[in-house]
Amino acid sequence: MKNLIFVVFLSCLFFSACGMKQDTAFQKATITGPDLRMCACCGGWFINIGEKTYRFYKLPAGSQLNLKNAEFPLKVDVAWEKNKKGCKGDEIFIEKIKKRKDKFP
Repeated sequence: MKNLIFVVFLSCLFFSACGMKQDTAFQKATITGPDLRMCACCGGWFINIGEKTYRFYKLPAGSQLNLKNAEFPLKVDVAWEKNKKGCKGDEIFIEKIKKRKDKFP
């Protein structure tokens, strides 16, 4: 009987964990500008997250940012994911993005 209760408990725990959608946390970042290099794997925009510099090619649908007319550096909060199939290894996907209100000194 104890084993049956234990198995039911684990099953409930497993199925409830599978059904939960994990909300991606935002991180502070700075978009420093476009990647103007001329190479096969270049292009997109440079973004600093923590101590690393990454690149992304597009903003998520519904984003209110217009990078073509932006003044850089641009402070943002981002939820992102590493692009595992990236050409240079520094590419990411931006899942969510919002402009930060604080200003540079």
